[in-house]
Parts: sequence; C-alpha cells; structure tokens
Amino acid sequence: MHNEPLHSPDALDYLVIGGGPAGLQLGQLLGAAGHRYRILEAGDGPGTFFRTFPRHRQLISINKVHTGTDDAELNLRMDWNSLLSPDPDLLFTRYSKRYFPQADDFVRYLADFAEAFGLDIAYGTRAVRIRRDDDGFAVTDQHGRDHHGRRLVMATGVSLPHVPDVPGIETAENYVDVSVDPEDFTDQRVLILGKGNSALETADNLIETAAVIHVAGPHSLRLAWNTHYVGHLRAVNNNFLDTYQLKSQNALLDGDVLAIDKEPGDGGRYRVRFSFSRADDIVKELVYDRIIVCTGFRFDASPFDPGCRPELVIDDRFAALTPAYESVNVPGLYFAGTLTQQRDFKKSTNGFIHGFRYAVRALSRILDERHHGRPWPYEPLATDPSALADAVVARVNRSSALWQQFGVIGDLLVTAADGQSRYHEEVPVAYAHDSALTAGADYFTVTLEYGPDHDKVDPFDITVRRTAQNSVADAFDASYLHPVIRHFRGGALLGTHHMAENLENQWDHPEVHHAPLAGFFARQQAPRPAAAGR
Repeated sequence: MHNEPLHSPDALDYLVIGGGPAGLQLGQLLGAAGHRYRILEAGDGPGTFFRTFPRHRQLISINKVHTGTDDAELNLRMDWNSLLSPDPDLLFTRYSKRYFPQADDFVRYLADFAEAFGLDIAYGTRAVRIRRDDDGFAVTDQHGRDHHGRRLVMATGVSLPHVPDVPGIETAENYVDVSVDPEDFTDQRVLILGKGNSALETADNLIETAAVIHVAGPHSLRLAWNTHYVGHLRAVNNNFLDTYQLKSQNALLDGDVLAIDKEPGDGGRYRVRFSFSRADDIVKELVYDRIIVCTGFRFDASPFDPGCRPELVIDDRFAALTPAYESVNVPGLYFAGTLTQQRDFKKSTNGFIHGFRYAVRALSRILDERHHGRPWPYEPLATDPSALADAVVARVNRSSALWQQFGVIGDLLVTAADGQSRYHEEVPVAYAHDSALTAGADYFTVTLEYGPDHDKVDPFDITVRRTAQNSVADAFDASYLHPVIRHFRGGALLGTHHMAENLENQWDHPEVHHAPLAGFFARQQAPRPAAAGR
C-alpha cells in the first residue's frame, strides 16, 4: 500500500465504485462513448445489494407489463426497473410479469445486462482506501492492488445502516440481518423503530405470529399516495395500518425512544423509555421481547483518505453534491445512483432506479461536456412560437425522463436572435442555470411538476376542490402532474406557463394546450420596452 502520491501513465478515464444498477448504467454509457473505465464491485456478481434487500424480497418498484401501447418511451413510465439501453429487448418486463416483482428476478436481469454489453467489471474487488494521486485518484482494494482513474464515480448506494443515536440501541437487532422467518417471533412483543417501507414491510411480515407489534418514530407517517414521493410508505406495505386502526393488538407510536435497556441473558427483555409526542410529552416505560431497527441506510465514506473525503450532509448519510453530481469539496469525485438523492431528498426520484437511470445518463453527458469536449446533444429548431410549442407538446406527451424526474430533470430550449434555437433533452434543471449551455442566452426549461401544495390535502376527499382538467384559466393552480415552462435570462426568471391538467396526461389539445403555449412563447419573445431614462 502506497503512502505517497502515485503517478500512473495508464490511469483509466473513469473508475466506478459499485456494480449495482447505477454502476452498470454508467458503464454502458461510458463504454458506448469510447471512454476507458472499470467498475470495481465487491461482490461476485452485479447487484450485490439486491441479493439481500429488500429483506422480504418483494420490490416496491412497479413493473407494468400491459400498458396498451407499444411506444417504448411511454412504456418506461410504467417500467421502474429497466435500465436504459440501445437494445429494445433488454427490458426487465421480460423477466417478470409481477406488478411488484421479486428481487431475485432483478438480480438475474442485472447479470444479463452486464454480460450483454461486455462491461468491464472487476468482481470480488472491494475499495478499502481511496486517495488522490498525480493523475486523479488511486483506489486500493482488499488484496492490496491499486487501481487508477483520472476521475472517480461512487455508485455504491447507501450501503451501511443508519442507526440513530439512542443509548442502548446497539443491543437491538437491525433490519439488515434480523430473521425474516415469522415463526421466530411467535407470541412475542416486538418494537420496530422507523416508519418507512423497511419498517412496515417488517411489521407486515410479523402480523400473523407476533403477539404485539409497535412501530415507532419521531415523525409523522408519510404515505406515498399523498406525497407523490415513492420512498414514503407504499400501499403494498401498509396492511399493518389496518391492524392498528381497527383495534388489533398493534400500534403506531409517535415520539422518541429515549433509552433502551436490555435485561441480562439471551432471553432478557428490553425496557424502553419512550416519549410520546402527541400526548403532552408523556414518558412511559414499555417492555418488549425484540427490537428491530429499521431506520434506513447511509453512504460509507470510510475508505476515503482525509485529503479527499467528501463533505457529508443530512445526518452524514449522503455526500454534498453540486448540480453536476460532483462532490462540493473534492473536484473530480462524482456520484451516481441512489447517492444523488441528496439533490432532491424525499422530493423526487433520484433515490430509485426509475429516476436515477436518467440522472446517470445526464451525468454521462456532463462528463462528456466537461472532460472530452463533446457538447450536450441537441436538435436545431426554428425560433417560431408555433414551432417551439410543437416541440414541447411532442416531448411532454412521451418523455419518461421528465415524467419520472418531475421538477428535477427537464428539457432545455435555448433561443437565439438569429432565428435558430437548440432543444436539449433531459438536462438537470439546477445544472442548466449555471451551465455553458445557457450562458448569455435566453432559455426555457420544460418540466413536469406537481402543484406546490399537492401533499397538503387528502386526494380522496371529494369535498376538496380540484382544478378542472383542461382548464386553461386555472392551469397555474393545478396540483396534479402537468407541464410547466419557464423563461430565464442569466438565471433570472422572466415568465412561467402552466399547461392545463389532463386526466389521461395527454397535453396535446390544439386550443387547450398548444395555442396557449404558443402564445406564451410569442409574448416572451416580444421586444421589451426600454427602461425609462435609457
């Protein structure tokens, strides 16, 4: 193992740490672009994480095989597991017909994806030390071998359990290795810490055997069908809520665990001091046979030397990233996959395959721009209001990237005074504002978005007024997913246009959608009166 900076004339263009879906997606894109790369994977095959998780083996990423259309782009809106690929047959929908598929089928799919593209993957290679060298980065594996890359991409996912700072919590069991056999919990009192999908998935598994199940956490339970964030509790995991609300022996506890004390011996019970947040801060001692910690995961930054350790945020669970998915304090260190959810934490979909597959493609284009002199792809377009509206309407009615990465990834329409425009697809919106793509030009972002208060009301409450579909006058107040077009100059917002909601998500009516949009482009392009005194 080297202690001094290294120099390697044979450094690869990119080292990618992690052979999960993000690493494979990036490897395919880097290889197609002709870059020299290698993926370092600790396991003996791709998708090691999914060989264990989720523990009960049912994915919550939907796999809708029958959509009524053969449009491949549209179908990706309902296919949350496939990676992006030039092979139209390499889709996860060919591996399972289940709406919520099994994790083992996904592992098979990833292995076939890696083989189909001949990805350069070093299996059985765990990164144990990461440091700078003269050419970029040096990564030492568990065998003492060094790997060199001019740039480093972390695609490891959140691989370590996130454990809250509670006295005695180390005596409890953890979601990552607790038994998944319900019979092991027969007639026991069980406390599950956490209110996310792993916690409720675990609770559902124990309903038939455990005597009492309490699910506890300091925050309100968030339901995905209300918040539109797919990482909040999904309906497929919420059977436990029935057992609580309909007066079984189970309960949902709102508050904080202050301390956990385990009685001596293997069969010793747990005594938990719990502060109830909705009962005048009452503190009670509760007794359990088992405690299972299901409080999420975090990024493992331990291999990094101090000189290139990325800054961490959100309880040290994620690296802090720029809009280019680069570490804010370590130039040349990029991130892909679930680690990029720091940019849209609990708001959009970078934490999930159906979201980050587009962020990985955006990252590959950012890398091409920055390091290989390759401009972001675009289609030339006449700067005519009707032509601009045609292009936008065509995209919002088919794009899966804008649909999945709502509010985060959008199309970019850069206009020019010479009557020509550039239409760039799938640009991270935050990146667009500070990019050379928009320097010195007027530009429009095209996104799909929910309304600002979409998660504040019960969507099933028929007494709550909703904006009528196809209502042009009320489009600005739409709460459901709909296209939003914004006009910027120098990063300053000059105008916003909301296209009217539509039940079938078809924003192509000539009078309702196209004509108002063309009018917006015309108004925004009209000469502005000179300021007084000039």
